[in-house]
Amino acid sequence: MATSEGFQFPKEHSFPPFYTPQINLSTRHAQLTKWSSLILSYCRHHSIYRLSLSDATNSPSSPAYPLFNNEAINRRLSPSYVKEIVNFMKKDGRAEWYGSDKNEGGGGDVVWIYWRTPEEWAGVVEGWVEETGNKGQVMTVYELTEGETTRGSEFWGLDQELLIKAIQVLAKKGRAQTMGGEENLGVKFF
Repeated sequence: MATSEGFQFPKEHSFPPFYTPQINLSTRHAQLTKWSSLILSYCRHHSIYRLSLSDATNSPSSPAYPLFNNEAINRRLSPSYVKEIVNFMKKDGRAEWYGSDKNEGGGGDVVWIYWRTPEEWAGVVEGWVEETGNKGQVMTVYELTEGETTRGSEFWGLDQELLIKAIQVLAKKGRAQTMGGEENLGVKFF
């Protein structure tokens, strides 16, 4: 079981057949489930929110490269199988094709990996607002993700686009309102 910057891979990661799509449907489903769980755990450990599949499968400098490539056993996941896994994760709401890739049904390269969904992040932000007495306050997205006030919170350092998705969830529930432009987007919490 190799490690990547402190991440402990499961034993399957060192099992060569794990990298080959299985023909038996129940075995294939179990394999997809294990890959999904591994991807979510790995991305959570490394705070990866968006993943370029081509970089993750082909570029050793990508932080996600060790996830799909096990050089110790000379195995790597094919890009087509990675896309199949992502589409499997999408059914559970744990992945979403990014930007224009969304409309391509998985034909794109970049994907959101939701080890916490936007709804779950909205709950984390809302909990922080309650705990810190920030109801009625206006804060910028930058302040929320990079500011001193939020340092130490679970969403500090969160991808700003993902935070905006979470804020939109709160806005739909009437618990927040966005204001300002894209460059200096602010949010008021209710």
